[in-house]
Amino acid sequence: MKPPNDAAPEPTRIRVLIADDHALVREGLRYVLDADPGIEVVAEAANGRIAVELAQEYVPDVVVLDITMPEETGLHAAARLRALLPSVRILLLSMHDQSEYVREGMRIGTHGYLLKDSAGEELRAAIHAVHAGGTFFSPAVVKRLTATEAASVSAPQLQVEQLTPRERDVLGGVARGLTNKAIAAELGISRRTVEAHRESLMRKLEIHSVAGLTRLALEAGLVADA
Repeated sequence: MKPPNDAAPEPTRIRVLIADDHALVREGLRYVLDADPGIEVVAEAANGRIAVELAQEYVPDVVVLDITMPEETGLHAAARLRALLPSVRILLLSMHDQSEYVREGMRIGTHGYLLKDSAGEELRAAIHAVHAGGTFFSPAVVKRLTATEAASVSAPQLQVEQLTPRERDVLGGVARGLTNKAIAAELGISRRTVEAHRESLMRKLEIHSVAGLTRLALEAGLVADA
């Protein structure tokens, strides 16, 4: 029998480091994140260099980086963080929706791009999404990328980015013509799990035919075009 003074352990919160060169912006970000009981702001930085130093000290789950900071830009800091702390998820924050910034962030390996005019609820959702292994891009950013012919990141690639790694594995198997049973054997999971992933990815992509899924996987580069 548990002693009466034993309390249930508190659920683990997402540990976040925020970096922006404007104190008022940092204060606003902290205010927004403090409203979510599942998120804890563990450190703040005023430039990219300090952000990297604090990230090495605190090892947060998610780093929110403004891309235009003095001493070291958010993009440069993000590249260093990817090399030093590959397990840390990185969410870029910016006033700019230019596709070149977004493409550079994706090339570096960051996990999301959020505009500063986004609602607080969107910021919280973005942090939860990248922490869970996904990615998050502001709708305006996705529109800009898909509308820019010169963008190297295609619309299919952006669609696939919203899937979990396992859902992408299942999508690749479907595109190669494998049955659920064969995909399960290849991935070492149950057929029921494959079916659940398949239903989830079809719902996210809003594609419900094998032909449509195959076309998307080919266009996104998940499988080779035979």
